Amino acid sequence: MKKAVMIIAQDDFRDEELLVPKKILEEAGVSVSVASRKLSEARGVRGARVMPDITLGDIDLREFDAVIFVGGGGSSTYWDDPLAHKIAQDTNSANKPLAAICIAPVIFARAGLLNARKATVWPSEAQELKLAGADYTAEPVERHANIITAAGPDAASNFANEILKALGE
Repeated sequence: MKKAVMIIAQDDFRDEELLVPKKILEEAGVSVSVASRKLSEARGVRGARVMPDITLGDIDLREFDAVIFVGGGGSSTYWDDPLAHKIAQDTNSANKPLAAICIAPVIFARAGLLNARKATVWPSEAQELKLAGADYTAEPVERHANIITAAGPDAASNFANEILKALGE
C-alpha cells in the first residue's frame, strides 16, 4: 500500500485542498497521514476541524511515498520554515512525488526546487515562482518530473489525480 503525508497549517489551511485530494487518494487505496506543527486540532478557513496524525518533526520520509503541502493562507507559515524546506528537498532528492497547491508552491520556490521547472501557483504568488527561476505556466495543475503544483481549490481533484498518476509510476 502506498502512503502519503499531507502537511497542513495549524490555522487557515484550505479545506477543499486537504479534504478532496485526501478522499481521492484514500479511495484509490493510498494511506494518508496528516501532519502539522502540533498534534492539536487544526482549523480550515471554511470550518473544517482536523486532528493531525503526526507533527512535521515526526515525518520519516522512509515511511512515505509522497509528500503533499496543502494551501490556504496559513501555508505561508511554511514559506521560510527550514524543516518544511528540508522535507521538500529530501523528498525531491529521493525522486518521490512532491506536491503543493494554492500558495504552498512558494515553499518549493524558496527551498530552491523550482529553478528551470514548470510550475503553477495561486495567481497572487506567480511572481514568487518567477523570481525563483520557475517557468510559471498559470495552468490549474502542472507537473515537472516528480514535482506537482496546483493553482487552488478548483484544481483539487485534478491535483489528486496527478499525484495518483505519479505514485503509480
